[in-house]
Amino acid sequence: MGAGKKAQNSQYRRRSSSLSNSSATTVFGRNLEKNQLGGVVFGCKNNTIRECLSKQLFGLPTQHFSYVKNIEPGLPLFLFNYSDRKLHGIFEAASNGKMSIDPYGWTANGSERTQYPAQVQICVRLQCQPLSEDKFRHAIADNYYNKNLFWFELDHAQTSKLISLLTPTAIVPGSSVPHHMLNLANVSQPPPSYETLRESEQFTVLESDVEQYTHASVISESAENDSTIDEDIQPLDTHLGMPEAKQDEKNLIFLKLKQLSLNSKRQNLSLPDYVNDTAAANNMCPIEKDNSEAPAGLEKKVDPSPSLEYQYDITQLVQEVKELTAFKKMQTERNSYLEQKLKEALSEIQHLRDRCTLLESASNVTTHVEKTLTKSSRELHLDHKDSLFLIGGFDGESWLPSMDMYSTSQNAIKSLKPMSSIRSYASVVQFNGDIYVFGGGNGLVWYDTVESYNPILDNWTLCPALNQKKGSLSGAVLDKKIFAVGGGNGVDCFSDVEMLDLDIGRWITTRSMLEKRFALAAVELNGVLYATGGFDGNDYLNSAERFDPREHSWSKIPSMNTRRGCHSLVVLNEKLYTLGGFDGSAMVPSLEVFDPRLGTWMMGEPMNHPRGYFAAAVIHESIFVIGGVKSGDNIVDTVENYKEGQGWQETCRTSVAKRCFLSAIACGHE
Repeated sequence: MGAGKKAQNSQYRRRSSSLSNSSATTVFGRNLEKNQLGGVVFGCKNNTIRECLSKQLFGLPTQHFSYVKNIEPGLPLFLFNYSDRKLHGIFEAASNGKMSIDPYGWTANGSERTQYPAQVQICVRLQCQPLSEDKFRHAIADNYYNKNLFWFELDHAQTSKLISLLTPTAIVPGSSVPHHMLNLANVSQPPPSYETLRESEQFTVLESDVEQYTHASVISESAENDSTIDEDIQPLDTHLGMPEAKQDEKNLIFLKLKQLSLNSKRQNLSLPDYVNDTAAANNMCPIEKDNSEAPAGLEKKVDPSPSLEYQYDITQLVQEVKELTAFKKMQTERNSYLEQKLKEALSEIQHLRDRCTLLESASNVTTHVEKTLTKSSRELHLDHKDSLFLIGGFDGESWLPSMDMYSTSQNAIKSLKPMSSIRSYASVVQFNGDIYVFGGGNGLVWYDTVESYNPILDNWTLCPALNQKKGSLSGAVLDKKIFAVGGGNGVDCFSDVEMLDLDIGRWITTRSMLEKRFALAAVELNGVLYATGGFDGNDYLNSAERFDPREHSWSKIPSMNTRRGCHSLVVLNEKLYTLGGFDGSAMVPSLEVFDPRLGTWMMGEPMNHPRGYFAAAVIHESIFVIGGVKSGDNIVDTVENYKEGQGWQETCRTSVAKRCFLSAIACGHE
């Protein structure tokens, strides 16, 4: 398992999973919660689709089990054929998602274990014509992370869209279907291990059902009555209030049967008057008794060919009645499902309206929530001495390339020229008056690129690239050189340290840390580089180490009291302050202080909110923390301020602060 995958716990990897997880997980899943999962798409090719349908079993590679395990019976499923890029459906799960239901599925002769062990048993909910990719692509557009590749996890809205696209193409029982869909009839019911078939349902057709539905097949023989069958396959609610139409159809049935009877008499056909009830219910095919039991007047020997033809017509009618009955039942279930969803949607809309009303009334009486000033660069003049640069990140909706200046005294933000590309999980330092941003990613891939920003000219310049792509790294300026420390690429965690010498114009690999550290925090104090916490590929760390350029080596210092990753580290009054982060199970609000002169970590007053992947900087002997992830998809929208002897105070709650995976640095920092 990749280190990056463990490094980004499920508590905070929703939309950021593509960077915070391993690269494989980036491709294979959105990591939706179980209650957010509305459906799943499975994959196949021309050489595997028949086995999927015949075995009533879908499968995916092991990496997909992270969400396949959330599948429960009844969940809508779809099958995407990579060979012709068409989507088949509508299926539903007949079992929970499990590993290796069939350990040898989709192999040549069962001689080796399957490559697709993340499996679920299935049945057909509604047999539909397959959709080409151009017809369903827009419904799951948010899932496409490449021109031809998309995530298989579907939320409820996407699932509803796909069902609405497929349903109009439903295949009426008895109509022609593509040759590769013929096997669907065999999987239209759940596997026996999940739904017991009752013998009476399997082998008995009630007389009333025959009377009600036989007209569909009889009338279909004439072109002028084709519309009647179309009516029979409409949703059940379209038949309410139509008793007269049903009576007319019944009359037509009896007329047709009478006409067939007259025709048979003209042809001197003879049929037995006695028909076995069980045979009529199962096959609707008359069974001749012994000659001794035949009614008087019937000859013992008759020409069987016209009788068989007539029997074949009746059998065909009964078969079509069965198919229409099943289809009508399916339509009833679908209508019930849609009605339930409509009720839930209306309830949710009313809930949101009530909440909006409550929030509007609360905003009229709440005075502590300050309104953020957002003005153009020409209108707004901020003091650099009490401001921060906020760089990139994620605001809950999109990944950002932005460069903003945030004033802590005015609670105002000023937009500056954005970076050349989206960037998050990056590190930032200030050197010779310029801001250097390096590493990170765009939500899909990691970067090795480096950019520098000139605050006077308000422009960006590309700089020499790192030696390898990495994110969740840390950086500092030491001895007039820029250091990039640790990080990872979603597969490996790094202990590597790179150094940018602007005189040489490239990054040079220097002495590595003692431990691998992904999502660490590092800072420079009194000419020494300190690195704390992070994730080593197996565990979150509480260890810390320091690098002294005079000794050109790393050495251990006392460990922190708490394991931390995705935390922040700042210098205040000649001491190190480590803030928040993830301890392996949850985000924490705790604070620890390290005094190099004493050589010990002391617990300090915790922040008001637990948070990780947030921004922290020191301005005027105060620590400011902005944004971050609190838990799950919950992005913190508060700014907190800490002063020694005064503790933490919540400065404001504002949309400006609602950002995570960002980088920040004080405008006056050097």
